[in-house]
Amino acid sequence: MNEQIKMHLEKYPQEIVDMFTALRQLIYDSISVDVEETMWAKLPSYYNGDKVVRLIPFKDHINVEASGVIQHKDKLADYKITPKGMLQIYVKQELPADVLKTIFAETFG
Repeated sequence: MNEQIKMHLEKYPQEIVDMFTALRQLIYDSISVDVEETMWAKLPSYYNGDKVVRLIPFKDHINVEASGVIQHKDKLADYKITPKGMLQIYVKQELPADVLKTIFAETFG
């Protein structure tokens, strides 16, 4: 994991760090292209050219910013989608792993 991202995560509860790590792994498991892991405007970001996924941690949830979220909102009915099209996953919720793998693959595809 990128050192800046590791340092950024230190201020969050372990539940958030664990969820972030699981989401990060889903990104890598879903794609066959190389991505650059970096901080952008204090936000953990994953780039391949102009394609990006951001995992934005908060104290009790993580926002997932990816272009494919809106196209799959019907499969994410149990989750909040922000007005900006980000998926909010709270620590008490299960990760929608299968849908996220599809979203990440389409975003970087």
